[in-house]
Amino acid sequence: MKGRSAIIEKMKRTLIRVLVSFTLWTIVVAALIVFGTARPPPAAASITGPFAAINDRDLPELRRYPARDGAQLSFRLYPAAGRQVAVLIHGSAGSSMDMHPLATALHRAGVTVFVPDVRGHGSNRPHGDITYVGQLDDDLADFVTNERPLFPNTAWTAIGFSSGAGFTLRVAALSSWAAVSTGRIIGLSILNFFGVRLWDGLPVLTFPVPENLDAVTRTYSWRLQQNFGAHPDYLADIRAIVADFP
Repeated sequence: MKGRSAIIEKMKRTLIRVLVSFTLWTIVVAALIVFGTARPPPAAASITGPFAAINDRDLPELRRYPARDGAQLSFRLYPAAGRQVAVLIHGSAGSSMDMHPLATALHRAGVTVFVPDVRGHGSNRPHGDITYVGQLDDDLADFVTNERPLFPNTAWTAIGFSSGAGFTLRVAALSSWAAVSTGRIIGLSILNFFGVRLWDGLPVLTFPVPENLDAVTRTYSWRLQQNFGAHPDYLADIRAIVADFP
């Protein structure tokens, strides 16, 4: 009986340590989330000044398109007679108005130009947030699905500025070529952060290729998708390039 009591007492102490550790970690994480914020920087004229000087005299009126969640998201249209269509994506903290000079130049060259307000920006409220990771990708897909049939026999190009360029590059690399399992990617990313890699072999990308061709690869696992491409800091990869391939 004494041995059993000692084991039970040891288990209790272990359980208490686990609960105390979990409580402390919870407090630390909560404190980081609540108090670990940066002080808002003062307004920088170098960022807002150039856009404030834009002549918006002939700025097109805002239009709306329906997103899959029922939101009516805003965009501007510069229609032209040519068969080339450009979708311009504005930069961080900006709006469709920022792209007006470029849109005007392309329009004068015969290009039809669309400039959406990215969700969380411009006339799309609330500012600064989305509902889930990947929603911007879905919004762009909904936009193209809604507007492209209105311009048959046209060639479409996406052009991004600042953060919009990064978003455009990512969408062009993934969404337009593959079905992305966003939820699974988020889950595996969290597990990888804690060192759990047991499920890294699960597929996260599915490409639009036939299943019965031996020469093509239809799906990528999480680990293959992570390895077959640039690091998250792709600019560091570019800076580290040497003349001779190793």
